[in-house]
Amino acid sequence: MSDLVPPPFTSGKTLMERVEDALLPLINLVFLLLMFFIVAGQLADDPLPELPATQQAEDRQSPHADMIVSASGDWKIDGELLNKESLVARLPEPDNQQPLKVAAAESITMADLETLFRLLEKAGYQDILLLTEPGQ
Repeated sequence: MSDLVPPPFTSGKTLMERVEDALLPLINLVFLLLMFFIVAGQLADDPLPELPATQQAEDRQSPHADMIVSASGDWKIDGELLNKESLVARLPEPDNQQPLKVAAAESITMADLETLFRLLEKAGYQDILLLTEPGQ
């Protein structure tokens, strides 16, 4: 009766040498693929076209804000400087469907915003949308 399993390979090489010999073609294949993609990438030197949905920064319009908080912490509505007492009277009525939009300067401190948000919360505003400019 013949054996189902062939006798072990006896070439005189150790197991590590046989594994290294088996990996060499794989390494060669990966190297060739790398070279192919490097060459193929160099052939396409045309820049990507501008996507139709993108706009330049100067084409963008600023969103409408119900009030503006300046860098010095002043509160303004339609260019008029307001204090705590007159602010709530000039703002639109609280609406659960439409949040209040507050535009804040980049350098405004969180303490100034917290004071404003506490005042707006007491006035009945539940949703506030904070608008800021992205950093450059």
